[in-house]
Amino acid sequence: MLTITRKLEFDAGHRIPDHKSQCRNLHGHRYTLEITLVGAVIEEEGSSDNGMIMDFSDVKTLAKQHLVDVWDHAFLAYEKDTAVLEFLASLPGHKTVVIDRIPTVENLARTAFDILKSAFHDHYGTGLRLQKLVLHETPNCWAEITAD
Repeated sequence: MLTITRKLEFDAGHRIPDHKSQCRNLHGHRYTLEITLVGAVIEEEGSSDNGMIMDFSDVKTLAKQHLVDVWDHAFLAYEKDTAVLEFLASLPGHKTVVIDRIPTVENLARTAFDILKSAFHDHYGTGLRLQKLVLHETPNCWAEITAD
């Protein structure tokens, strides 16, 4: 199996409301996102993408459009964390992304995978699909999710 991987970074805030330690407080991270795609190599003479699974600049463009630009410099808030949602609503023009899971790195990876899975699905008619997503919350802590 031949894969390609593109790495992107973004900054976002979150909190884990019921956490026993510091993560229950509002804080942020410099997230690193690794997107691994699998698909057939394009073999089309004269095509800009000839010899590639997907051009890395196109991977970046789709990932930014569907996820990175949406989450970058936003607060990723759990839909049931009403105290934080009320607080953020009081800040004019604040960038808040509400998700249906507690925003642990594991749940953020699952949410990101779900979002990007459809963005990349068979984009070129070459069987292109998201194979794996790695989300680093810190340089030493991350979650990985792989397609079934």
